[in-house]
Amino acid sequence: MIESLIAPLRAVWESLIERLLFLPPFPESIDALALFSLLLVTGLLMGEWLHAHARWPKVIGYVLAGILFGPSLLGWIGVETLAQARPIADAALGLLMMEVGRRLDLSWLRRNPELLRSTLADIGLSFALIFVFALWLVGLSPAWAAATAAVTMASAPAVVLLTVEESRAQGQVTERIILHTAISSAASFVAFAFVLGVVHAELSEDWLNAVVHPIWVVTGALLVGGLGSWLALRIARALPKRSLAQVFVLVACALLAVGIARMLAVPVFLTLFLMGVLLAAFDRRQTLRYTELPDGHWLLAIVLFVIVGASLPWQEFTWLAGLQALGLLLVRAAAKAAALAWSGGSLPLPKRLLVGMGIQPLSATAVFMAYELASLYPEVGRSALTLPLFAAAMMELAGPALCRLALRRSGECENEAGERGGIA
Repeated sequence: MIESLIAPLRAVWESLIERLLFLPPFPESIDALALFSLLLVTGLLMGEWLHAHARWPKVIGYVLAGILFGPSLLGWIGVETLAQARPIADAALGLLMMEVGRRLDLSWLRRNPELLRSTLADIGLSFALIFVFALWLVGLSPAWAAATAAVTMASAPAVVLLTVEESRAQGQVTERIILHTAISSAASFVAFAFVLGVVHAELSEDWLNAVVHPIWVVTGALLVGGLGSWLALRIARALPKRSLAQVFVLVACALLAVGIARMLAVPVFLTLFLMGVLLAAFDRRQTLRYTELPDGHWLLAIVLFVIVGASLPWQEFTWLAGLQALGLLLVRAAAKAAALAWSGGSLPLPKRLLVGMGIQPLSATAVFMAYELASLYPEVGRSALTLPLFAAAMMELAGPALCRLALRRSGECENEAGERGGIA
């Protein structure tokens, strides 16, 4: 049907080519950049519509647009286009991870032992139960079971950050959700580096990979993140505080770190998270303390979550894989709820359980970590990591809603009438 509609236009175009020498041949397909732009606009509109009519988090609309137009369904955005868009996704996730790192307040943990106890319980119990589930019930090898646990143990920092901002939530539950997410992300990155060595030890013929690769990842991310933070602070000190120039310098230094990390095959999400942590730790003059990327969060979120939605392997979905992913999510939810309930402290039990609900999202960081691990040994890794990928795919849709529900139940959100958020 589409071909019959295009045929007259093609005939006219070809007749004009004989007289108009500057015309190119009739395009056989829509340019990838044009398609990608349409996808971003569609994601924006879906997110705004769901937020306005169903009060759903906008992130869900962005992910749905990616799933709908990606290779899994309509296929308008192909694998090649997604590969070309990967640097954009890396930059978007990196900038969001930098903001999460800047919000990591370790001094609060030192002043509140109960918070340290609950975060350690969350980290330890989540990793242990997911590892046991993947090893014994799913039947993965020890290395890939550890990889699954490292990828899925933490909450999704970008989703939590954006949901909190969209809900305009403030209070104890909100701050603990952000803190737990940041700390568990840091622990997940440590586990990720360790698992790199374990995977190499199981599959590589050269033991040097198992030793050097984790060191390369951690050291490289720390050095590149340190360079980016030092450069941003050094330049920003010469500029007016909270000025647009400071925002530009912060973004430019972050993108520089993204580019160097990609050149050195160092995970972007880890590099920019460490850059954010170092920015917060060494900004003693508070040069960039109050310099933020307000609406930029949402512009980045559209790009990131549309690409992530399109990257999810729904075409490989089976009922067995779906049930296993659901089982993993239930084990993970039980681990986080149990850790928060056991930790005790001054916060009442119902609110601690709301914190446990708020840290359920699992999204872009997990997907990027899974693909990073799978790329080491493509013939094994892709099939071995379908479990965390499908778990992330499910929580792409359920996670933002759970986080938003926890924030609303805590009573720390502004009134619905006052909720704006996003770019609308």
